[in-house]
Amino acid sequence: MSRLKKGGGIAVLAVAVVGGFEGLRLNAYRDVVNVPTICYGETRGIRMGMKFTRTECDALLLHGLDEFADGVEKCTFTARNMPEPRYVAHVSLAYNIGVGAYCKSSVSRLENAGQTRAACDYFLKWNKAGGVAFPGLTRRREAERKMCLEGL
Repeated sequence: MSRLKKGGGIAVLAVAVVGGFEGLRLNAYRDVVNVPTICYGETRGIRMGMKFTRTECDALLLHGLDEFADGVEKCTFTARNMPEPRYVAHVSLAYNIGVGAYCKSSVSRLENAGQTRAACDYFLKWNKAGGVAFPGLTRRREAERKMCLEGL
């Protein structure tokens, strides 16, 4: 069970942050790289034409965040002891880029090496989709970096 699932306050913060970044869309749409997407950026098992209610989307987000938090905790050993904003920043990044990419990233590697400031700075490198930098992703990474640096 992830730290996110154990703590109510951290779950509320994660839902607010990730939900705010992702935005809510109740009908399936194609994202910027043409992947069928719904709710708060969910892509797994989504087909065009699908529709969800807000309640279904909220439940999907909570479940997804817990899964991604588990992934972060498995490959970033310091995650269980991070301040809440830093933890949520890491989970948010993983939710957006996938656990596999997150675990192979310099963000995770540097955090595991005790180089937290450098790890936080590397959030800024993840502002592209399909090889193209997007202003929305740049703003998201800047906000995640700011959260990551809290408490340093």
